[in-house]
Amino acid sequence: MLNTDRIQTTHVGSLPRTPELLAANEAYQAGTISWEELVATMQQGVRDIVARQSEIGIDIVNDGEYGHTMSSSVDYGAWWNYSFSRLGGLSPSDEDRWDPNAGAKRSSPGNIVLTSFADRRDRQRFAEAYADQSSGILTARKRVAQPKITGPLTYTGHDAVQADIANLKSALEGSGAEQGFIAALSPGSCARVSNEYYATDEELVYACADAMREEYQAIVDAGLIVQIDDPSIAESWDQINPEPSLEDYRSFIQLRIDALNHALRGLPQEQIRFHLCWGSWHGPHTTDLELKHLIEPLLQIDAGGYSFEAASARHGHEWREWADAALPEDKVIIPGVVSHSTNVVEHPELVAERIERFASVVGRERVIASTDCGLGGRLHPQIAMAKLESLAEGAQIASSRLF
Repeated sequence: MLNTDRIQTTHVGSLPRTPELLAANEAYQAGTISWEELVATMQQGVRDIVARQSEIGIDIVNDGEYGHTMSSSVDYGAWWNYSFSRLGGLSPSDEDRWDPNAGAKRSSPGNIVLTSFADRRDRQRFAEAYADQSSGILTARKRVAQPKITGPLTYTGHDAVQADIANLKSALEGSGAEQGFIAALSPGSCARVSNEYYATDEELVYACADAMREEYQAIVDAGLIVQIDDPSIAESWDQINPEPSLEDYRSFIQLRIDALNHALRGLPQEQIRFHLCWGSWHGPHTTDLELKHLIEPLLQIDAGGYSFEAASARHGHEWREWADAALPEDKVIIPGVVSHSTNVVEHPELVAERIERFASVVGRERVIASTDCGLGGRLHPQIAMAKLESLAEGAQIASSRLF
């Protein structure tokens, strides 16, 4: 992953779905088209979006997460919801994580439980803004029900992940791009559905690890990079009410880190990257845990690269934290230098400055320029592509100065 002659570019994964793909997803869910017809639509879409990324100048491309079903053009949860159709042991429910009527759960010292999304501390502080449909926080979002765990978790998504792999590898041929990645859900995030089967949190998280390992293994075996999507490491801090002690929270996420490393055992680190973020909604985020409390746990994860938000108004100053971080010499950081949470397209010079800041503290070889989070489902397609263009242009400017 190390840079040799320039700053490499990538992004976090989700890119805007085409109208054709959204329609095909809806038709498949309704049972009016076959799996083969859906895959054919995905194949064309992936071919086009990989070509577009390569044309823009993105070095490490992906399939846009087109195999992760999106409920509509605005969807903050496809990165997670896709797993529902790839896991056995789940039963349908009416629960929606953003339901304002969802019940609250209270934590106590030494006993952390995640409360409902409606009871999150940031949402409670800005309750009027979150309830206002014109505020831009959850604009035009469709209701999406989450399942509950009622039996032993197993991985059933073999056909789906093989379709993702085949579509991306086919699209890479002739596109000009040499490296591709596919995003996959982490054990910690997988475990955030209602559990009616496992007796303990540890049993649940490790069951998720054993199930999702099959997806990681398939992606790596295909010669691709697997990106572990895990907002739960940072984002869960806001989903604990009242605010926990740092000691309790570190214990809470340590279980999830240990389970992830269990799932990654034996897999080549150079084909693994980890994505940490504080959530994808366009809210105030005043209760985000500072990065300085997360770097040490983050570096325990057996990955070759670490992706994180660094362009948002809440976390843009935290690049300095990497000056004292014990980043191994053979690993890279993948900071976001354009944000998914604003419609303003960053100027390439600002992108270059952000890249150079990180290079000044960890070295030019170990900075891959990226986005804060997925752009699909959060930004209009025209704006999303403009941000990728600015990302590529900014990396070129930074490269001219650093190499």
